[in-house]
Amino acid sequence: MATGQVLTDLAVELAKQGHDVTAIAADRGYDDPSTRFPRRETWQGITIIRIPSLGLGKSTKWRRALNFGTFLIFCALRLLMLPRFDVVIALTSPPLISLLGAVFTQLKGGRFLFWVMDLNPDEAIAAGWLKQDSLIARALTRILVYSMKHAHTIVVLDRFARERVLKKGIDAEKIQVLPPWSHDNEIQFDLEGRELFRRQHQLNDKFVVMYSGNHSPCHPLDTLLEAARRLADRQEFAFCFVGGGSEQQKVKDFTRANQLKNIECLPYQPLTKLSQSLSAADLHAVVMGDRFAGIVHPCKVYNILSIGSPFLYIGPSESHVMDIAAEVNGFPIFSARHGEVEKVVQHIVAAASNGSKRGNLSESTRSKFARKSVLPQMIVIIEGK
Repeated sequence: MATGQVLTDLAVELAKQGHDVTAIAADRGYDDPSTRFPRRETWQGITIIRIPSLGLGKSTKWRRALNFGTFLIFCALRLLMLPRFDVVIALTSPPLISLLGAVFTQLKGGRFLFWVMDLNPDEAIAAGWLKQDSLIARALTRILVYSMKHAHTIVVLDRFARERVLKKGIDAEKIQVLPPWSHDNEIQFDLEGRELFRRQHQLNDKFVVMYSGNHSPCHPLDTLLEAARRLADRQEFAFCFVGGGSEQQKVKDFTRANQLKNIECLPYQPLTKLSQSLSAADLHAVVMGDRFAGIVHPCKVYNILSIGSPFLYIGPSESHVMDIAAEVNGFPIFSARHGEVEKVVQHIVAAASNGSKRGNLSESTRSKFARKSVLPQMIVIIEGK
């Protein structure tokens, strides 16, 4: 997942610069809970402590809740045995982990940095999992605000998230806006890998539309799937859904129910092969639900820009993706709203008429999202310089 990748980049770079880095994580795989990891190890100079949790998977909300709950309990107990740290960084997954970071620094000292990758319970409310005025939603909101008010610094990913945090009564001076960086050290356009991936999946003569990443209710795929159904008789088009998540089964069910032969579902690709799969697409799809601007932040757009692939954005017109689109003049970007199936079909056909023409970013735009530029900014924030 993108959050784990950027956090790994950060931890490795901090260790390289001579900082003592300790990471606390779960002892099970995120997408495959049957995968187990050592409870403690040192990796690239980082001390990793892994916490036990249930391995119920994430097929239902109650399973996820129990997984998160057991992890948080064991994590809290483990934190009590750890010494003071100069800086404690908490992300937003699993939900409520920021509370532990805030309480830990209140008890033992040090600065708390809250790195807001998404907002909960805002996400759960927007997705319809919680009612806004419910007792649980109000309690979770209080916990979120407590974490933010006790944070020394809050890092958000875009201006829309900043506005949401400000509306919670948080001091503007403690909020920093910094997007996640592209994984341009590992992910670049790979012509040989593109051809290999396309051969392996019988895509050689196809115009490939690819959605790669988490299949989540926050990124509804209905419009893209309906476009695939309407293009089913056009044999030159293929739709590739790569990744995992709770909504992947819906993609498979839609494909089976409509007897579509132009859709292929593939699992998450390892980072070492991600350049191959991303390079194989002729048009990438970036999707965000209408109610999720400032709540979630599809990070895939940065790797797509690094690859140079055209992309189709389906989502609200006010979002960080459209902000980026306004900055990259001349880069082939198409956009549509949810439900605009015919417009999506037209965009796909138009993109195909241009062949597999890749976009070229200016050096200033490329560096704005590059790891070598953004990661040092994050380290400066952490060091408090």
